[in-house]
Amino acid sequence: MTALLSVSPLLGLIVKLDELLPVLASTVLFVAIVLIVFALAFGVVVLVAPFSVKKEIEEDQNVSLAVIIGAVIIGVAMIISAAIQGN
Repeated sequence: MTALLSVSPLLGLIVKLDELLPVLASTVLFVAIVLIVFALAFGVVVLVAPFSVKKEIEEDQNVSLAVIIGAVIIGVAMIISAAIQGN
């Protein structure tokens, strides 16, 4: 009985089968939008940088540039997450 009580908050996250298609469609739509925004953000970083980003990361092993690009991706992800949640 205690195992059921610990799982019961998770049962509210289950989507009913008849409501699955709209949830799945909106999820696919948001994933497509997010991938486009990530590609645009990476494109801006590549355009702004006065050097070859690919060469710096792959050949020269520039970890600091990889960290900066990762930070840009995390920042965009936080903004998109807040927009999706409506906060």
